[in-house]
Amino acid sequence: MTAIKRGLAAASLAAVGALFLAACGDDHTDGTEHGSSASKSAEDQAEAEADAFNDADVAFAQMMIPHHEQALEMAQLADGRASDAEVKELAGQIERAQDPEIRTMKGWLESWKRPTAADSMPGMDHGSGHGGDGMMSDTDMAGLKALKGTAFDKAFAELMIEHHNGAISMAEDEQKDGEYADAKKMADTIVKGQSAEVEQLQAIVDRLS
Repeated sequence: MTAIKRGLAAASLAAVGALFLAACGDDHTDGTEHGSSASKSAEDQAEAEADAFNDADVAFAQMMIPHHEQALEMAQLADGRASDAEVKELAGQIERAQDPEIRTMKGWLESWKRPTAADSMPGMDHGSGHGGDGMMSDTDMAGLKALKGTAFDKAFAELMIEHHNGAISMAEDEQKDGEYADAKKMADTIVKGQSAEVEQLQAIVDRLS
């Protein structure tokens, strides 16, 4: 083989090698892009699932907000009326737990573009009270405001037991029917926390009777 032929052969081999490397490089790049795309898609899907909500979640927040607001109103009445140290502490505990939950639920409804007004929900008649939700009637609230000392302590505990049981029932519905992860988590907290408080309140009633 002449020097010229050898040179042409070497040049051809070099060209083939370069094309092969370029093809390999393209395959690697495509694989990386495909993998990145798949990973991003999975992340987007997980985020969408975490943000998913249904009608039960909306109803839970819309009904629990006014329910919590009334519990706060009841707890605030303890200031200047309650005489029992345990009742005073429990009233403060209720305020500390439920006020942040109200703000959180209002945030959910805002992000879902759903109304927060209690009047938008059927069956939320504050004046009637004593429905399945445990809401106090206007008469109950007026009667509680008029009491002081041990009479207030016992009435507060009795009314709050009924109120808490209503919240627990609503939270159990959310546990069963809800989809939004944070709402279901709050429902778990309400069931556990308020069930414990019901036991404490009942012990107060028994002690003061």
